[in-house]
Amino acid sequence: MAGRRVVVFPSAAELGPVLAQLVTSRADKAIISHGRFTLGLSGGSLASMLSKELLALPGLDCSKWVVGFCDERLVSFDDPESTYGLYKSQLFSKVNIPDSGILTIEPCLPVNECAEDYTHKLKEAFPGDKFPVFDLLLLGMGPDGHTCSLFPDHPLLEETEKIVAPISDSPKPPPQRVTMTFPVVNSAHCVAFVSTGGSKAPILKEVLEGRQGPALPAARVVPTSGELLWLVDDPAAASLTIQVERLGSGAKL
Repeated sequence: MAGRRVVVFPSAAELGPVLAQLVTSRADKAIISHGRFTLGLSGGSLASMLSKELLALPGLDCSKWVVGFCDERLVSFDDPESTYGLYKSQLFSKVNIPDSGILTIEPCLPVNECAEDYTHKLKEAFPGDKFPVFDLLLLGMGPDGHTCSLFPDHPLLEETEKIVAPISDSPKPPPQRVTMTFPVVNSAHCVAFVSTGGSKAPILKEVLEGRQGPALPAARVVPTSGELLWLVDDPAAASLTIQVERLGSGAKL
């Protein structure tokens, strides 16, 4: 692992442009290196922030992007809970990413078959890799320390073979989802968490500084040979005692 960086911004407003710059700089680097940029997306507030900031960039070219989803809810694409639906309305419909570059689940399938189908799609997109190696994964963290749909004390935390796993008992609704597993997350070239707001401060401290008992899911994201970035705002970082970097909106990562 190349090391963890915890980067603190005064507010989410200053964080957003730097996140967009991170995505486009990693895209440029990947396209020069191997002809395409593979990006794994998470939902929630991250979708709105990322979509807004990317669309503000002049000359954004997504024609060589391949986008997957770190987890997805088993709901129709027009449901407000659909992560793909969120990005389609806010970002995909407004940029030149090809339809073939967006890897979506089949939400009409039973959850086990949906996970198998998505596994097949990822294997096709990443031929030759035991686990897909994304150029960049963007993750969020819930107030319980979960990331993707990997929840505290859930058996899926110990999954070592599957690429995509089904979950039918998510403690956060909707209950049926599919999620990338830790072997996929930790294979990425770069993983970036985005965590903002004062409500995240207590759990962020536990994730970054340790806690009694088992490590929370977000703390188990430790890329094997890639970068790990935590991009947080001052309210979320309020309880941290570890050394952090402080950057403003004009910074580059």
